[in-house]
Amino acid sequence: MKEAEVILKNTHKILCYKRDLLPEALITEIETAMQALRVAVQSRDRVAVEAIESKFETLYSKYFPPHKDAEWRENCEVFLVAIVIALGVRTFFLQPFTIPTGSMQPTLNGIVGHEMTEPMPNFFKRLVDLVWYGRNYIEAIARADDQVVTLEEKSFLFFFTVTDIRCEHETYRVWAPTVTLTNYFHLNPKNQPREYHKGDVIVRGYVSTGDHVFVDKISYNFRDPRRGEVFVFKTTDIEEIEGRLRQEGVEGSQFYIKRLVGTPGTLLRVDPPRLFINDKPARGLGFERVMSGTESSSHTGYRGYGNGPAYLRDPDNSFVVPPGRYFAMGDNSYNSFDSRYWGTVPEQNIAGHGLFVYWPFGAHWGFIQ
Repeated sequence: MKEAEVILKNTHKILCYKRDLLPEALITEIETAMQALRVAVQSRDRVAVEAIESKFETLYSKYFPPHKDAEWRENCEVFLVAIVIALGVRTFFLQPFTIPTGSMQPTLNGIVGHEMTEPMPNFFKRLVDLVWYGRNYIEAIARADDQVVTLEEKSFLFFFTVTDIRCEHETYRVWAPTVTLTNYFHLNPKNQPREYHKGDVIVRGYVSTGDHVFVDKISYNFRDPRRGEVFVFKTTDIEEIEGRLRQEGVEGSQFYIKRLVGTPGTLLRVDPPRLFINDKPARGLGFERVMSGTESSSHTGYRGYGNGPAYLRDPDNSFVVPPGRYFAMGDNSYNSFDSRYWGTVPEQNIAGHGLFVYWPFGAHWGFIQ
């Protein structure tokens, strides 16, 4: 009986799919057989069901022979449908985003390197640290007396970034971006050339791969962005950002993630370490965490920009957010390139708000606050 129900279901699908291609006589024959099978199933007539199932097998083999490599076709269809669904979700609902820098610490971790003097941990600890903390351990030991000549960054399997440390005699590959090696491991052959003897450590430590977050792209279609949310925006038409990116060899708009501190019409002022919104200390978990400094080991609280064409330079310098614009600041106020320097974010640039840290599974896993 179960087989009969499956046959009825699949035959109905075939008729819906190929009705315009099948001759009318065949359609009538199939529909007659389907009706007879339904009656046999309802009456629980096992003999009649088996007889009609045999007729369907004859019809299928005659008019609907299996395609060549049917399994491959089916797997490809499933794979393509999965890609279409994933692209639809990414475009309209949730987009994965990796925190690139430390400007949102302590709320979100960026890609940060940490030098080590002690030996590398064993394989098991490295595996656990990768899954739980997102730590990728790297090491390069000089195999001969050598000097680093250049660093060459490459993409591996389209998803991973590696850097080839090219020396005069040997080449060493580490799984880290070039900028991370330069900024955190002091490996800068152009400005600070250094000679290494056989057995010397060229680079050793780990790279925190940055929090991976889901960005909610649909909510702002139904409501306005709210003060205190972590939000993502494009840098389109923010000339101070794009000009700086061009100097670094990056063309086109990028995505930035900051905390939204000012909506249109908001009066802002910074009196270190506090941020004032409409002449009152900022309220909310994100603001209070930054001002208290309880989760940061470096500079704490908010500060103004000390020089340059900046907003909120000192306690007497206030700013009113213009209509249709939003003011963005990083939680790591002492190390954040944000609206205090380059101005406000146009409303049309906003992509969504940071919703959930899905990896790594350490302290920040969960909904973003």
